[in-house]
Amino acid sequence: MPGFIFSKMAKEAIIFIDGNNLYHNLKQMKIKPSNLDFQKFVNLICKEFNVELKEAKYYNSMPTLRDGKDLYFSHLKFIDDLRKIPKFTIHTRKLQVHSNKELLKEKQELIDSMELCENCKPIVEQNLLDSIGNVKKKEKGVDIMLAVDLVEFAIKNKAEILIVFSGDADFTPAMKLAQNNKKEVFSVSLAKGYSRELRENFKFLVLGKNIITENCLK
Repeated sequence: MPGFIFSKMAKEAIIFIDGNNLYHNLKQMKIKPSNLDFQKFVNLICKEFNVELKEAKYYNSMPTLRDGKDLYFSHLKFIDDLRKIPKFTIHTRKLQVHSNKELLKEKQELIDSMELCENCKPIVEQNLLDSIGNVKKKEKGVDIMLAVDLVEFAIKNKAEILIVFSGDADFTPAMKLAQNNKKEVFSVSLAKGYSRELRENFKFLVLGKNIITENCLK
């Protein structure tokens, strides 16, 4: 009988992209954010980790008309273009300044909406509610959304591998909680602004300027 060779299928992964972190760090690396090809970007991440993309979830703050018409409408077009990319899901929140008290309330509401079991809910609350520091940034509401989705996807077993693109160490508690639920959790960030805490706790990938310019631009 002829022999058959079965290739091992790559595991499916969901990539959670902190859009605000990506935008600011691209600018610091002197790369124009609008020049980034997101399809090439997620394909590169999947190739480096040898995974198959199940979904890319992009989280971003949305300006309002009060922030200027040019900024508002250019951002709307940017988001509309992202929605056209296969397997991309877009999550947005309006730009607004949050106090710690407001963030605690918002986190609690998001956790309550997850309909977690009695055993899981206290663990999620402890990890996510304790992660608030001195909050002055107006993008933090989007960070909360990403962290809660990450934990929910881990608990509800929605993917084999969870990849978080952000250099922000604030995601560490949520990532560890997902890891504790027997999920493989990887970290990716641009070289600029990549937290050491993330690199010390998770399998990680650093994307330098040369890698981006050679592989991920339009």
